[in-house]
Amino acid sequence: MNSSNTQQAALREPLLDKLYGEQWRELKTNNEKLRLVTSFDREIDLIELEQLCDAVGWCRRPQRRVRKALDNSLLVIGLWRHDPRLPRLIGFARCTGDGVLDATIWDLAIHPLYQRNGLGKGMMVVLLERLQMLEVEKVTLFADAQAVRFYSGQGWNLEPRGERCVFWYAR
Repeated sequence: MNSSNTQQAALREPLLDKLYGEQWRELKTNNEKLRLVTSFDREIDLIELEQLCDAVGWCRRPQRRVRKALDNSLLVIGLWRHDPRLPRLIGFARCTGDGVLDATIWDLAIHPLYQRNGLGKGMMVVLLERLQMLEVEKVTLFADAQAVRFYSGQGWNLEPRGERCVFWYAR
């Protein structure tokens, strides 16, 4: 076992592994009492997702169609406010694609109470790292027009009109 594997094994937390899967990642916050955890493995509860979408002002979608969309996504990532009894979903994104050449990120949402703390950027870093592990060559992202500046500030290239679509290329 190399030193990074040894270090990672020493940092494991059985409760977090049980709740979020072994690939969970904690995002940094300014509040030391607040733990925010990302996971690709923990199932997204549709009621919690609907509440998150309501909080960010998205239109409601039929739950059976949302479940089908999640099931057919390449990657689904959640961000939870960790509580050992009842973790709360406060962020979400999903990605579709072939998992090799192209992927598209959809529906990135952070609950308004947690916005402007770098959590959207943190979730994007974790998501893009996973896509790089899959060796995806090109990632597109569709966003509301008012969010395009957020993504261009993170190094995404805008589509020619600079309206809703931005691109990220693996380097």
